[in-house]
This record gives sequence, C-alpha cells and structure tokens, in this order.
Amino acid sequence: MKLFSKKIDKQIASYQHELIETHYQEVDNMYRQIRGWRHDYRNHIQAMKAYAAAGDWDAIRQYLDLLDKDLSTVDTVVKTGNAMTDAILNSKISLAKSKGIQVVADAHIPVKLKSSEIDLCCIIGNLFDNAIEASMKLPEEQRLIRVYMDMKNTQLYISFTNFTAGKKLMKEGGLFRSTKGKGHGFGLVRMDAIVERLEGYISRNSEDGAFTTEILLPQV
Repeated sequence: MKLFSKKIDKQIASYQHELIETHYQEVDNMYRQIRGWRHDYRNHIQAMKAYAAAGDWDAIRQYLDLLDKDLSTVDTVVKTGNAMTDAILNSKISLAKSKGIQVVADAHIPVKLKSSEIDLCCIIGNLFDNAIEASMKLPEEQRLIRVYMDMKNTQLYISFTNFTAGKKLMKEGGLFRSTKGKGHGFGLVRMDAIVERLEGYISRNSEDGAFTTEILLPQV
C-alpha cells in the first residue's frame, strides 16, 4: 500500500511539473510577442513619419488600423492587481481564443495573496484546461467560459463555468470522473490537494449543459 502511495505521489509530482512548465511557456510566449511589438515600435513611427511627409493620410490611417489590430493580439486582457494571476489568466484566455472559445472574465485581486504563485498556477491552469477541453466538444458558436475572481472578506473566491456537450456528469466515489483518459485525473487530485492544504473550500456542480467549479482560499 505504501509503495502504491509513493507511486501515486510520484505521478502527481510529475504531472504538476509538466503543468507548471506548460503555463510558464504560455506566459513566456505572450511576453515574447509584447517585446517583439516594442522592438518594432521605432520602425512603425518612422514609417508613419514618411507617410506624413508625403501627405499620404489614407496610408497613415490604414497603417494605424493594422497596428491597432496587431496590438490587440498581445494586449493584456485582464488586470487583476496580481502579476502572476494576470500572466496565467491572460495566457489561458489567449489559448482559449485561439481555439474559438469566448471567454468572459471578471477578476479583481486588490491585495497581495498569501497563496503561493505555484499553487495558484496549478489551480487556475487546471480549471482553464478542463474548461477548454470540455468546450472543444461544442460547436464554435456555443463555446463559452466564464471566469470570476474576487476577494470575499479575507478569502479569494474563484469561479469557473463552461458549457458542456453532454448531460449532467455523475460522481464516482464523491468526485466527478475525468474524461481525458489515463493520467489526466491527477490534475483534479492535485487541485483538491492544494485546496485542502490551504484549508480552503472547493465545490463542483454539474447540470445539463454546464459545469461550474467554485473555490475559496483563505488569505490570512
């Protein structure tokens, strides 16, 4: 039994490492795009100066439209007040949008969090990955993820809701079963372990056409 437990712990640790690496790669990619745009800033200014010198105002307007569209792909979508949360949320929102999934996010964290960045990374990453995976089973026009984060007194409240293609999920042993295949259930196990260690609260609710996860994490 002890050997089995060690094996499970090793698999969970491996999954956690893989998850964190993926998140940081996504964040790094987002900031690479931002740095690239800043690097080109001087060239953009020089191009518009040339159009202005020639009096070609139509060309300037078209150029500005292109720049506005380009910048919108790297602009920060959500500003919570917490840098790490911003990085994870925005990288995942960008990933969801690239898959044709609409994301409605309302997130405010006006204080420094007690929860570690790694714990928060694992929780938000898992919630987003699960929501994205479920959304991909729907037609593009029906894909939607709702995210809400805010402080409720001294606790951080996190809520994720996504639409689903299937009917209400059934629990097995008190937990909703992962549909992602062997190994992927460790994400849920890891998330529950983090919430329990932080003395928080987690609730999952499945209804026909929707799945919601709510989490409360004490910050004092």
